[in-house]
Amino acid sequence: MQKLSLQQKLLQKLSPQQIQVIKLLELPTLQLEQRIKKELEENPVLEIESEEYSSGEDEYENDLKTNEDKDNEEFSVSDYLSDEEDYPSYKLNTSNTSKDDKLTDLPFSDGTSFHEYLQDQISMAMLNERESIIAEHIIGNIDEDGYLRREVLAIVDDLEFAQNLKTNETELMKVLRIIQDLDPPGVGARNLRECLRLQIFRKGDHKPEIKLAGQILRDAFEEFTRKHFDKISRKFGVDEETLKDAIDEILKLNPKPGSSFSNNISHGNQAIIPDFILEVVDGELQLTLNQKNVPELNISRHYSNMLRSYQDNRKSMTRDAKDAVLFVKQKIDSAKWFIDAIKQRQETLMLVMTEILMYQKEYFMEGDETKMHPMILKDIADRTSLDISTISRVSNSKYIQTHFGIYPLKYFFSESMQKDTGEEVSTREIKSILRECIDNESKRKPLTDDDLTSILNDKGYEIARRTVAKYREQLDIPVARMRKEL
Repeated sequence: MQKLSLQQKLLQKLSPQQIQVIKLLELPTLQLEQRIKKELEENPVLEIESEEYSSGEDEYENDLKTNEDKDNEEFSVSDYLSDEEDYPSYKLNTSNTSKDDKLTDLPFSDGTSFHEYLQDQISMAMLNERESIIAEHIIGNIDEDGYLRREVLAIVDDLEFAQNLKTNETELMKVLRIIQDLDPPGVGARNLRECLRLQIFRKGDHKPEIKLAGQILRDAFEEFTRKHFDKISRKFGVDEETLKDAIDEILKLNPKPGSSFSNNISHGNQAIIPDFILEVVDGELQLTLNQKNVPELNISRHYSNMLRSYQDNRKSMTRDAKDAVLFVKQKIDSAKWFIDAIKQRQETLMLVMTEILMYQKEYFMEGDETKMHPMILKDIADRTSLDISTISRVSNSKYIQTHFGIYPLKYFFSESMQKDTGEEVSTREIKSILRECIDNESKRKPLTDDDLTSILNDKGYEIARRTVAKYREQLDIPVARMRKEL
């Protein structure tokens, strides 16, 4: 007998404009310029604002109000903003032109970035539309080292929320395997072991040392990381010379495949355009969005007049004319959505960055890392009343130009730890002290992790040796014996 049951589910369905805003939030300035260019090419109604077209959008709005009582269902205007969440209003300070020449010196490149390099390759992988959306999202989550740090199930949730695309772990892993076949070898790995295995797999197993290297990474990775070579030798029944050849093969591999791509680009060719410009004027922080190459958009007067003309003569219109009206109206609606989404993106970016500035005001005034407070995504989400995922999208792949350098927004987020006085400090501050200690150490007798731990403890930082080692590794600083100079 079939059993019937009732279930209540709360589902959030995003409007087309919400989805568009989410997508635009993720884009840094350079990609936003490309996105606007694409929209201008695809939608003839969208124009770059000029005096000639400055009143086009207003006329369109007035036409809609004038003809509202005459519109039938086919030509009615959908209230596509009614379900959109209201973002807090904020006074924007944006400009397409600079008051001085500082913006002309911003680093810029027409070269290919790491993520663009991956996108170019995946575009030739013959994926269907669904797989392409998944691949694009996965690539967007790959960090500059080439790793996919985000959990697969979390990406599944992201796709449903941001793209209205329901997928599962199996389908996503299938696309991830395709990405892991791209160059540079090892890209898309979720940890070091997988990264190295992907690279050794590319080499094939025609040589015994490569085959053994693959077996070590698969079955004895922990022993390899701990340098228990005697255990590995016994486990695989190989002599010291054979093992050495296999270990040498592993040591040739790149633990950060993404950074190797970046390092091949000279500093002057890095594709970095700051999204924000920060200046200190009369002792106050002044923040602006970098809008130098982002044009103001408007709706074409030509098409708004065309729509008004058609609506005034609707009774005598042919079927083809009505189809033309519908096409123009759809394009105008699409242009309006896009213009509003750009505006909402700007407001959200400024809101989030302003709160980051206020949270880290002492640091931004002087650029002194020791004055950086611990800050996580939730801190800014609470201050802005935005979702954590929104803060994450804003901070990802965005840069700010300050009077002391250009930094990614993610740089300003850090965990906290407590000093022996009970004061909370940023882990960034501890790393800064570590680097300073190592920069000033004796190169004939470099500081060990135990030495560094003692120094930090003396300064009031209650920190364990293993944590010191972790922070040192995150700073890409080798162990003491590797820093020793004869």
